Amino acid sequence: MTDTITAKLAEMGLALPDAPMPAANYVPYVQTGNLVHVSGQLPFRDGAMVVGKLGDTVSIEDGAAAAQACALSLLAQVRAACGGDLSRLQRVVKLVGFVNSTPDFQDQPKIINGASDLMVALLGDKGRHARSAVSAGSLPFGVAVEIEGIFEIA
Repeated sequence: MTDTITAKLAEMGLALPDAPMPAANYVPYVQTGNLVHVSGQLPFRDGAMVVGKLGDTVSIEDGAAAAQACALSLLAQVRAACGGDLSRLQRVVKLVGFVNSTPDFQDQPKIINGASDLMVALLGDKGRHARSAVSAGSLPFGVAVEIEGIFEIA
């Protein structure tokens, strides 16, 4: 599956980044049994964090692209948890997305779809997951989106 994911990403003009290092006092993931809980991942595109607020300075399209960037980092963390072997990934169990948005912004699900759509495009039914899409008045470093996830591995 690792080669399949890499090939599908390449077709989409995407690639997995190196697993980002924590920005504070936490670990990037914790494995318990066959579940990997990945800490919130921030959106990096072209080497920079995607910052701003949905409903103000960030469009829905750019927000969804930021969520997609978070999804790539989530998968990079899962790859690290699997010792580099993404073929061990069995299922995306749950994503929790936080959207830095104005009080009147109501399209959080459209933003987090950027991550969800990528998981399904790459993994098919194994990428279908439970999900929350939550508004946040502020996120670390002013980023537009942060997403955490739970993954089942073999």
